[in-house]
Formats: sequence, C-alpha cells, structure tokens
Amino acid sequence: MKAENSPPGGRSSSPSSPPVDPRLRLVDRTMQLYRHEGHALIETLHAAQESFGYLDEVVMHYIAGRLRVPLSRVFAVATFYHAFTLKPPGKHTCVICLGTACYIGGSQAILTGIRDREGIAAGETTTDGKVSLLVARCLGSCGLAPAGVFDGEVTGRLNPAEVLDRIGRWRHDDPAQ
Repeated sequence: MKAENSPPGGRSSSPSSPPVDPRLRLVDRTMQLYRHEGHALIETLHAAQESFGYLDEVVMHYIAGRLRVPLSRVFAVATFYHAFTLKPPGKHTCVICLGTACYIGGSQAILTGIRDREGIAAGETTTDGKVSLLVARCLGSCGLAPAGVFDGEVTGRLNPAEVLDRIGRWRHDDPAQ
C-alpha cells in the first residue's frame, strides 16, 4: 500500500530526499519554502499545476500528505478555483474572450461554432487531446473584439470561420498555423 505522502512513482520521500518525479522539485520547493504548513496549499497547487499542467489524484494525495491537510480540502480548493484543472490540457489551447465588447462582437457565435463542429464546450478538450477550449471574462483587448488567445498569442477581430479553420489545422497537425 502506498503511503499518503509518497511521491508519484511509489518511493517514499522525506523532506530532505530528492523527489522521484523531477516535476515535483518545484512542488517540494514550494512546500519547503512554507515549512510544509497547511496555509501553503494554494501556492503548492499552483506549483503542481505549473509542473504537471493539471492536478491529478496522485499529486493531490501527495500534497495532502506532505502538507498534513485532508485530501478533501485539497480537492475542494482545486475544484473551487478556476485557475486549477483536474484534466490534462490539450496539445493546443484556444481561449475565447467573453468580456462585454467581445460578447457584443460575436464571441458567443464563435463558441457555438466550436461546440457544433468540434463537440467541445468551454473547459473541455477534444477526444483526440489536441485542443482545449477555455473562456476568459476579459483579455483586456477590447479594441480587438472579439478576441481570443491561441497557444498564448492574442488574436483579434475574430470570426467563427477563422477560429474553426485554426482549430481544424491543429486537429490535423497542419504546420501552416
């Protein structure tokens, strides 16, 4: 049986021993900075998400054990804040702005087009794992409405056809991005 504070990989780890999974270095460093106190939970979850891309059950068990907080509290915090995700992200990320200017400019039509053609809604990833769709309350690019972010690049004056074309190229691994 795996100990509650065992790192992913199965080997027990003390605060002074190196973690099994190299991605845990940042997580362990964050917990050490806060002396493994429970108040470091949100900061530790941020570190874990940065390292792993999402929070899975194994990592949440590890954090709960190392910070000596109930797993239910870790799960409650991870599911309460929208900054955390429990599913692996897609290879590509599309963020559509839903701020007032973007909404009036047609961002809802973009989301409807993505849902109808790709079968995903905000917060979901395509079944092939290639595209994750997210929404933002405001990107701060109101002059470019409707705006979106494609793999970290802000793009404005979007229309449904343009967004669906880009997502289609991602899904078919077209290098002409």
